Order: sequence, then structure tokens, then C-alpha cells
Amino acid sequence: MPSAPAYDEFALFHENAEEFGIPWSGPPTVRRVEAKTTGGTISALAWGTGAPELVLIHGGAQNAHTWDTVALALDRPLLAVDLPGHGHSAHRDDHAYWPVENATAIEEALRVLAPDARVVVGMSLGGLTALALTDRAPDLVRALVLVDVTPGVNREKSSAIAQFIDGPEYFSSFDEILARTVQFNPTRSESSLRRGILHNAIETDDGRWRWRYDLPRRGSGEGDDGQVMPGLDDLWSAVERVRVPFLVVRGGTSPVVDDEDIAEVERRNPKARVIVVDGAGHSVQGDKPVELAGILNSLL
Repeated sequence: MPSAPAYDEFALFHENAEEFGIPWSGPPTVRRVEAKTTGGTISALAWGTGAPELVLIHGGAQNAHTWDTVALALDRPLLAVDLPGHGHSAHRDDHAYWPVENATAIEEALRVLAPDARVVVGMSLGGLTALALTDRAPDLVRALVLVDVTPGVNREKSSAIAQFIDGPEYFSSFDEILARTVQFNPTRSESSLRRGILHNAIETDDGRWRWRYDLPRRGSGEGDDGQVMPGLDDLWSAVERVRVPFLVVRGGTSPVVDDEDIAEVERRNPKARVIVVDGAGHSVQGDKPVELAGILNSLL
């Protein structure tokens, strides 16, 4: 295989299915959709032909394709969203990609693209965005799933993520960007990381490669009071106000969520449920996508 194969974002799903043992009966029905919002255009992947039953929101420095294997395993109509500044969604002039700002744009998009979804799932930054969305627009969130994140995230817990994001802005070749990605993701197969880069990076006119997402702070952890991002205290308060079925899915080997975080979630919202996925790190959807799909199916 050439080091940087020609890219067709809808031509790689068979690799996801093969790697994780998902039955393959031909290419799934997936299309790009978008919605205009006051924060810029939001792009998303619409899976299936019916009204979306789930909304999937990725983490920082990712994009909607991080959910591909989960979507294949679910085999349900769903919407996988590109956060502002990520994937094919528009970049913001102010580069403010924090949960509250994200939630404002995502609310506007979901009212157009998935107003009747039964579950909203968010991972990492996408999870905090989903929590802010639940607080802002509870009519859009009938059930909430946070994947390996709570408002207790801080610089220490997310240091490995920040180190990866804080890498070079440009890479001399596809092989160089792949090597760095493999270095920071030792539990993932090289083939899955190659797919991820093709979805999440672009080749520039001079032959170099750069990430597709717009994160000028590049993991520097800017925020108030040493927090990894602003507004986390307010999101703890939002946990108390969640009135819909509420699930936290924790990666069994992830450092991002610890026992104290879980105890605080349960203290603030005794109805919250917690499921630990053994063998999964922070990216549960990448490490254990079939198991995560089973958890989400059980909610439906």
C-alpha cells in the first residue's frame, strides 16, 4: 500500500468492519449533510435513511469519522457531527471551541438535522459539549451519554492528549504524521490509525501534511484557574440539572476519568449510571467500538 493512498471518505468502511468482525453486506448508506448556524456551518455524517435515533459528538482534535465502527455495529439511523472547527465544519474567527460555544452551534444544527434523536452521545470535548447542550436545550436531549469525560478533567489527567495535540503544526510526509500518531496510540492498530489520519489530516500544496482541525491553542490548556478549559465548574452544576436518563461510559485504562470524578457525578446526580469498558482507554469508540455499540443499543 502506498504511504498516502488516495482518499475517499466513504470508501474505507469495509476496513472498519473487517478489523472488528462486523458482518459486511456492502457499503452503508452515509451522506454528508450540513446546517447553517450563527457559529458557522456545521457538517455531519447522516447514517441510514430514517430520522436519526442517535447523535454522536466526537472529542477535541477528532472528527465525525471517529464513530465509523460504532455506527457500523449499531446499524441504526444516526447523525455523527463535526464539532465547530473540526472535520468539515466551519472554523470560528475567535477560535473559541469550548463546550458552551460548541453547544450553541450544535443546538442550532440539531434542530435542523436531528430534532427527534433519542440519545445524544458525546466523547471528551464532545461529551462536555453534550452536557452543556442538555443544560441549554433539554428538549433536544432525551438521554445523555458521556464517553470518558466529566467536568473533573484537568491538565494532569489529559496530559497525554495535550502532548499529542501540541505536536508540530506541519509534517514533512504522511509517514511522519503516521509515526507520531502510532507513538501516542500504542493500543490501536496501524491500519485504524492510518484511516484516522486520512479522515483528519490534509496534504498541503507543498507536499507537507497538517491536521484538518483548527486548534490554535494546540492543547495548551488555556482557561481560568489552571483548568484545562473554562466553564468546568458551571458544567458540574449542569450535572445536577440533568433530568433525562444519564450514563457515563468510562474507559477502564483511561486516566481522564478517575474514581473521584465518578463519585462526584453520583453525588450530584444520584440517578446517573456508570459503565466501565475493560481494556478501553480514553477513546472508547476507537478501542472497543463494538462493546460501546452494544451499550448504546441497550439504551434504545
